[in-house]
Amino acid sequence: MPAPASSAFRITPEGLLLFLRVTPNAGRDAVDGIETRDDATTVLRVRVAAVPDKGKANAAVIALVAKTLGVPKSSIVLVSGETGRQKTLRIAPVTEGLLAQLAELAR
Repeated sequence: MPAPASSAFRITPEGLLLFLRVTPNAGRDAVDGIETRDDATTVLRVRVAAVPDKGKANAAVIALVAKTLGVPKSSIVLVSGETGRQKTLRIAPVTEGLLAQLAELAR
């Protein structure tokens, strides 16, 4: 099931790439949904209460995404954006349940 070109995710042979816009040091952990940015990129908005210090925010992002999508944390790898707000996560394997959760977030 290929994702639309403007989607916040893309399926590759290695797994699903999920594009995020992260706000660290927020008041709460939350997935705000999918957003199209001014530069026409589509991302999943995520807020975490953890501070961006020594990987704490990245670990919180992975934990929150895993919980939201119903996948184990061990199936998620940070591909890019270790120190930035724009991040790319790879989730493998790609399952029908994962795709269903992403479709739910897109609503």
